[in-house]
Amino acid sequence: MPLRVLPAGESAVLLETETGAQAEALHAELVRRRAAGELPGVTEIVPAARTVLVSGLAEPGRFAERVPGWDVPPVAAEEGTEVRIAVRFDGPDLAEVAGLWGVAPGEVAGVVAATPFRVAFCGFAPGFGYLTGLPERLHVPRRAEPRTAVPAGAVALAGPYAGVYPRSSPGGWQVIGTTGAALWDPRREPAALLSPGTRVRFTEER
Repeated sequence: MPLRVLPAGESAVLLETETGAQAEALHAELVRRRAAGELPGVTEIVPAARTVLVSGLAEPGRFAERVPGWDVPPVAAEEGTEVRIAVRFDGPDLAEVAGLWGVAPGEVAGVVAATPFRVAFCGFAPGFGYLTGLPERLHVPRRAEPRTAVPAGAVALAGPYAGVYPRSSPGGWQVIGTTGAALWDPRREPAALLSPGTRVRFTEER
C-alpha cells in the first residue's frame, strides 16, 4: 500500500494513504494488530478521510520504518458489528436526490436500505460518523446554500458519504430523512452509537 508516514509529536505518527478505502483498511489492520498484542503501548488509533493517527509509540521512528511493508487486506464485508437505524424518508432534499439518481422519490428508501454502509471515521460533532458504501454513481453534491440549522436525527448525503446529525447544527448535506435513534448519549456506554469500523444498515420506518 502506498503510504506516507509523518511524525506527530514525540510518540505518534500520521499515516497518510492515497484513498479513503486504503485508510479504512489500514485502520482495521492496526486495530487487529493491537488486539493481537503486536502494538504494545499504542493508546490511540484515530482514522480520518485518508489518514490514521497512531499514538503511544515508544519508538515511532522504528514503527514508521516497518508499517509501509505490511500486507494490508481490504476490509471484509462482514467485519465489524452492525447497527440498524430506522429512517423516515421525509427529508426536504429527497426529491432533489431522487432526481440526481434518476429514480422516483419513493425509490430512494429502497436504494439506501439496500446499501451496506460502514463508518469510515468520526468527526464534525460528537457521535457523527462518516459512512461510506455509496457507489460513485450515487454520490451527490453538497447543497449550494447550507442550512443554518439541520435538526438532530437528520439523515443526509454529501459526496461519497452518508451521515446522521447527532444534534441540531448548521449543515450543507442533502437531507433525505429523519431518525429517532440517539447517535450520542452521555448516559450510555459508549456514548456514541457509531464508531469507526461499525457496519450500518438503514431500514425504512413506516
